[in-house]
Amino acid sequence: MLTCVTTTFDVLAEPKRRRILDLLRKGESPVGELVQALGMSQPAVSKHLRVLRHAGLVTVTADAQRRLYRLDPAPLKSLDEWLAPYRALWSSSLDALERRLDEIDAPKIDAPKVDAPKVDAPKVDAAKVDAPRRAR
Repeated sequence: MLTCVTTTFDVLAEPKRRRILDLLRKGESPVGELVQALGMSQPAVSKHLRVLRHAGLVTVTADAQRRLYRLDPAPLKSLDEWLAPYRALWSSSLDALERRLDEIDAPKIDAPKVDAPKVDAPKVDAAKVDAPRRAR
């Protein structure tokens, strides 16, 4: 399986090939439509299609004078199987992050609040406080 996955990774390393697969995901398409959608020359698109076909990612059928290309997801299934354990690691990391964020957002439940005893401020006689100022 590693050889199949390695080949698939090698082929998908090229962004234009990934774009071709994205276009073919919508359904089969002749080269002309792919050329127009990609804004590339016909020989360049054909070269990428040949690589995708050799990797098993694309199949081709003849329809009179044109060739129709279609996505074949089988090699992607192998890639998906290879990625599954890594996806599980990523998922557990996201779950841990979610738990931590929930802890942060949860209201804190502390010991019951005990009201501090009220201390009355000492009573001050305003006349005595103002007396030294008046004496000046």
